[in-house]
Amino acid sequence: MKRLFDIIFALISMVIFALPIALIYLIIRFTGGEAIYRQERIGYHGRPFTLYKFRTMNREAENELEPQLWREGDERQTRFGRFLRAHHLDEFPQLWNILRGDMSFVGPRPERLFFINQIMEVRPDYVRIYALRPGIFSKATLYNGYTYTLEKMIHRLDMDLDYLEHQSIWLDLEIIWLTTCAIITGRKF
Repeated sequence: MKRLFDIIFALISMVIFALPIALIYLIIRFTGGEAIYRQERIGYHGRPFTLYKFRTMNREAENELEPQLWREGDERQTRFGRFLRAHHLDEFPQLWNILRGDMSFVGPRPERLFFINQIMEVRPDYVRIYALRPGIFSKATLYNGYTYTLEKMIHRLDMDLDYLEHQSIWLDLEIIWLTTCAIITGRKF
């Protein structure tokens, strides 16, 4: 049922937000080059997949050998990218990840293997979240914000494991509603 909900809601969202998605794409294209950012993440059943986002940072922002986490006020961001990230508009391309089955609307945020390895040194139970498709919306992101330290990643893991134990369609709808309200009202998270 959750997968069916994801497909229908992703298609509806792509239609409703087609104009803003097209505008964001064109603005990035004409001001900074490649609009879609691709990055390998680890998802459902521990399988790697390509995550899609609108580019918010300059092209030289990251060294593949030593990934860096985003921080508030990160100088690697473009001016328009700062706006997109602040309002979570950079996530729109992940609707395609949902349609492909890589992601769900609600689930733990997918992470890069580099950081998963660091988390698993402290918390080997991280592998339990592989039972879920990663999500655009998560309780952990709503209440823990962006994770830019190992401590925040561990706290996010605890919240994701709590979601795993208590997941339901009603909880998913609550998380989507609260996150949408937070984005609309401009609350930073």
